[in-house]
Amino acid sequence: MGTDRLGLLLEQFDKAREMAEVRLTGLGDEEYLWEPAPDCWSLRRRGEAVTPRAFGPGEWVLDLGVADIPASEYAEVARQAADGMTVAKIADDWSVSVERVEQILAHTGEPEPDTTPITTIAWRLGHLHFQFAGGWEWAFGERRQDPKRMVDFSPSAALTLERFWPVIDRWRAAVATVTEDQLDAIGFSQYPYGSDPDDPYAAVVAGANLEFIHHMAEIALLRDLWRARVVSEG
Repeated sequence: MGTDRLGLLLEQFDKAREMAEVRLTGLGDEEYLWEPAPDCWSLRRRGEAVTPRAFGPGEWVLDLGVADIPASEYAEVARQAADGMTVAKIADDWSVSVERVEQILAHTGEPEPDTTPITTIAWRLGHLHFQFAGGWEWAFGERRQDPKRMVDFSPSAALTLERFWPVIDRWRAAVATVTEDQLDAIGFSQYPYGSDPDDPYAAVVAGANLEFIHHMAEIALLRDLWRARVVSEG
């Protein structure tokens, strides 16, 4: 294992990817689309989405609600402001109003309860798929395709995974070629949803690792709950 920055980031990602692939073995369509609670966000046919900003280029779209900043991200907003980002820029990054950012920055005491909806395995895989497709496009590709139009979502778990892993591996292979200077370069990634254009690429890669790890951990828990549900009903 390398001890340089890039080597550590790649090693972390490789271990997470290996565990994730094992945990996703045998994923079936019913489990993939299972909604464990009311009002879940999921993958739905166009016209049947339950959220106002559902997106995707084809017949199936990924739920997305009204833009907001969840309580779990209040600390990140505070960091952005402390690093010198203007309130207007923060609002643009999160697709919320300036007033909402000001409200969060003025918040004191315990964070507000997080009311983010539960999301299905299909939603979480779709979310990772378009983010890593877009992450590659806006750092190593032509930097012009909208990430939310790059992935044709599918209700088939097998087809989704068949398409998903090559996208993940393409991103990883490209990141492995990055130089030390590029890791330090602010704006090496111009990914349009988030703070990538304002961050050194090392921070972008670390953020992508975190995104992959925490969503795959959530997927693993949903698989455990599905298995427990099947056992209890049997």
